[in-house]
Amino acid sequence: MTDLFQPLTLPNGQQIPNRLAKAATEENLADSEHQPGSALRTLYGTWAEGGVGLIITGNVMVDRHALTGPGGVVLEDDRQLPAFRAWAKACRSHGAQAWMQINHPGRQMMAALGQPARGPSAVSVAIQGMEKLFAVPQALTEAEIEEIIQRYVNAAKLAEQAGFTGVQIHAAHGYLFSQFLSPLTNQRSDQWGGTLENRARILLRTVDAVRAAVSRQFCVAVKLNSADFQRGGFAVDDAIAVVQMLNERAVDLIELSGGSYESPAMQGQSRDGSTLAREAYFLTFAEQVQQVARMPLMVTGGVRRPQVAQQVLVSGIAMVGMATALALQPDLPRRWRSGEMIAVEPVRVDWKNRTLASVATQAIVKKQLVRLSQGKPTNVKVSPLLALVTSQLKIKRQSKRYRRWVADVDQRD
Repeated sequence: MTDLFQPLTLPNGQQIPNRLAKAATEENLADSEHQPGSALRTLYGTWAEGGVGLIITGNVMVDRHALTGPGGVVLEDDRQLPAFRAWAKACRSHGAQAWMQINHPGRQMMAALGQPARGPSAVSVAIQGMEKLFAVPQALTEAEIEEIIQRYVNAAKLAEQAGFTGVQIHAAHGYLFSQFLSPLTNQRSDQWGGTLENRARILLRTVDAVRAAVSRQFCVAVKLNSADFQRGGFAVDDAIAVVQMLNERAVDLIELSGGSYESPAMQGQSRDGSTLAREAYFLTFAEQVQQVARMPLMVTGGVRRPQVAQQVLVSGIAMVGMATALALQPDLPRRWRSGEMIAVEPVRVDWKNRTLASVATQAIVKKQLVRLSQGKPTNVKVSPLLALVTSQLKIKRQSKRYRRWVADVDQRD
């Protein structure tokens, strides 16, 4: 039986020291220049010390005009490399693999950031009562699509120069590549829309281009939705088909998650009425995908007990991703390895409005990330309402700072 602390050898020959990964979290802790400063170095150094075998960063944006949220990290040119080298060093300080997650929000961009949103089609984010929070998107031109692919390539090359050991291309959670994959948000009739092969084209082209631009020992991974959990959207059969397409490419690992802003299945909630497991939300879907995948798979979503993590491995999945659990208990892997079979209690906000409850839950978790970035222990005993209000005020301040920053950079360039 595969042990949680057994190394994993990837298709390119690189080795992950154990089967536990710090999955991506959106920290919104970039410095005033939208680079990884002391806060992110401290936070990731804490996770590295905690004993995970793989660290995947939160969103690193490939375009300064397209952020998933204020306080996001941006990587566009080599002037930013010193800060990223220091971040990579912190991530790798205890022997873990360190992969940079590279991403573009597409239509999931807040209106307060003051930038035009782009997506495969002009389909707005539809969350009841929150529609005005998101920018109204315009459909990307083919030239803009080609430019975005090159931005991913550029970010991957810079990540390797900075000392990261790989990149993860984000094609889940309703962000740009996920939008292209879903027939709900991709209503194009050209080579980028229609059939699943066309809807997957931007992802496949990006994977090929990134793989060709980096060295063989540099890992290239993909984060993919097992499903969107919206009726008529990207479903598990589609995920299986996309994995089969990726089988033909040099992909070192696929992480399976699910959901989007409209259906936050990654937080254990679905919009299509389906019921998710209380832990390892996407394991059932991953077991189906695993039947065809030629590369290792990783499952993220709700794992917080060692018994469940072991169950994931027994099912044939190679890696166990954790995000919220490690935000609350960053040394969990080290404690499991020493024989402490402890579990992390989930953050629960029992409000009738599930969307607000989801945002409040995120606010509580992000508060823990701030504490860890300051070298403080976590403390989840906070008021959900206070956490939500504080978070929204912080977003407002960060959005204003971002608008000033991007205008200054645009003027200089």
